[in-house]
Parts: sequence; structure tokens; C-alpha cells
Amino acid sequence: MSATPEEAAFAAALDRVAAAHPALPPLEAGLLAVLDLGLPGDSRAFARTFGVEHALVLRALAGLEEQGHVAITARDARTQRTRFAAVRA
Repeated sequence: MSATPEEAAFAAALDRVAAAHPALPPLEAGLLAVLDLGLPGDSRAFARTFGVEHALVLRALAGLEEQGHVAITARDARTQRTRFAAVRA
């Protein structure tokens, strides 16, 4: 069974991110791949789409922010939905 165009594009973006940042764990690389595709950074949508616990996504985002890869642009205090963007050097 072949991948859909969206899956193929995500896989290609994930390969680019992994090549550029080989030390990143897969979840963090996936978050950066979403941004590489130009998709909006939304922690809840990412967690739902990929079947990952939202708390794990939030932890990964905190690490990416600490490393200077992403900037948190908004956070809902009630749901913890976090919006993020790539930091361009």
C-alpha cells in the first residue's frame, strides 16, 4: 500500500529534520517537520493527528524551546493547547 501525498510529504520533511538535527528524538523531529511543511504549530492537533499523549507533546515542545528551535506563540491556560513557531536564525 502506498502512502498518501500528505504522508509522503511528512516523511520527507521528517527526513530533512532528522538529517539536520540527528540528535533530536523522533517526537521533537516530528514537531519540527510539521513546521517545515508550513503547517501551523498546534500541540493539540499534533497530538490528535499522531495519536500521542498531549503531555508528551508539551514536554517535547518545552525541550525544543529550551534548545532554541521553536518559540511558543500562545498557550491556553485551561486546555494547555500550545501554539508554536520555528525560530529562524
